[in-house]
Amino acid sequence: MWILFRDVCLPIFILIGLGWLLDRRFKVDLDTLVKLNLYLFVPAFIFVHVVNSELPGSEAVQFVGFTLLVIASMFLLSSLVAIATRAAPSTRKSLQLSTMFYNSGNYGIPLMTLAFPEKGPPIQVFILMTMNITTFSIGLSLASSQNNTSPSAAWKNLLPVLRQPSIYAIAAALLARHFHLQPQNLPVLWEPLNYLAAALVGFALITLGVQLSKTKPPRLRGPFPWAVGIRLLGGPLVALALTQVFPFDPLTNHILILGASVPTAVNTALIAHEFKADSAFAAAAVFYSTVFSLATVTIILTLLKVA
Repeated sequence: MWILFRDVCLPIFILIGLGWLLDRRFKVDLDTLVKLNLYLFVPAFIFVHVVNSELPGSEAVQFVGFTLLVIASMFLLSSLVAIATRAAPSTRKSLQLSTMFYNSGNYGIPLMTLAFPEKGPPIQVFILMTMNITTFSIGLSLASSQNNTSPSAAWKNLLPVLRQPSIYAIAAALLARHFHLQPQNLPVLWEPLNYLAAALVGFALITLGVQLSKTKPPRLRGPFPWAVGIRLLGGPLVALALTQVFPFDPLTNHILILGASVPTAVNTALIAHEFKADSAFAAAAVFYSTVFSLATVTIILTLLKVA
């Protein structure tokens, strides 16, 4: 366990800690960091890994379906907990958001790059794509469901989906593969993309550290432990059950289970704030799930490696 913690989890948290310290010292502009991630590093990473991937299209569709089933299962579990704990409507929505949508980008991609460097990143690309689309469609619809949103406003809520560069990056990469284009033969294009893709891991984790530094979480009580537990433990357990249904090989199963064990996505707190759900709850879920994932991800990865 120590070796896995040292080689996979500790580098992740060292970089997160550097981002945290950097913000404490210099008050870094988070908006700029997020834009650099969304519009440069993540699209480049997606394009490079999809173009280089040997995954067949049918398997990629299965990854999308797998991720959608994990999201649906998290919604069901969190809804049952909200009913059992008699949570207020705003808290119920935040509980659902913080368990359904997980940090498959600036946490999941570095984790896969370190844990399963050969096959992990290409699979994680399709999980990230699914998470982005569902967060800014299903997530927005869920967050605004009790705000008497007009049809025109509801339609506008879907516009962030069309602004996600990662969607266009994966579409361009799939087209390149379909028409047997070779971007690698154009160094003037391919080399900058490679540099950006290689920079994602460090930059994304530093950005996450800055985000955590700016979060002022409340005390861990009430429904918070439920949100953290469902996300960090329920996620991989649901993924484990689903791998018995899908015809994946053992290595792919391990990647998908680990991918479902990551903490709550930062975007859930932003959505909760925008649509007047319990934004303090969502921000706390992001903070605590990220902190406790230091232990849970290490344990899950250890169990997967020895299985």
